[in-house]
Amino acid sequence: MRKSRPKKRTILPDPKYKDVLVTKFINNIMLQGKKDLSFKIFYEAIDIVSERTKENGLEVWKKALANVTPSVEVRSRRIGGATFQIPSEIRPSRKMSIGMKALVNYARKRHEKSMGQKLAGEIIAAYKEEGSAFKKKEDTHRMAEANKAFSHFRF
Repeated sequence: MRKSRPKKRTILPDPKYKDVLVTKFINNIMLQGKKDLSFKIFYEAIDIVSERTKENGLEVWKKALANVTPSVEVRSRRIGGATFQIPSEIRPSRKMSIGMKALVNYARKRHEKSMGQKLAGEIIAAYKEEGSAFKKKEDTHRMAEANKAFSHFRF
């Protein structure tokens, strides 16, 4: 018999924007428990975004996050000795998690001076529906579309 599932932890909203989604994103930026540094990086990135786009930085970030969030993914399933890539819907909490991780990971790989600038660059690119994180979402959707014939194996 399996143990009971762990309880969902409540995440407190961030101090500046009073938004839980911002705190979740900051937790994804955080390395080695340095949350204060993550807050500084995120707020710097939002300031840069609002400066460059002349719009509300938080709204631009939310739109960028929506643009890099996939709605389907492919999962490997072994059936009769062959491995099939089966497209499946993603639950909402996992969707957001995948989008946030993609945005942060591709921001880290950019070639700019500080992490705040890298993150701002990736957010602006995602907002304009370009950049590496958006490309990853497109590739995921394309792969799911290509393997639609195997969707009857869904589990």
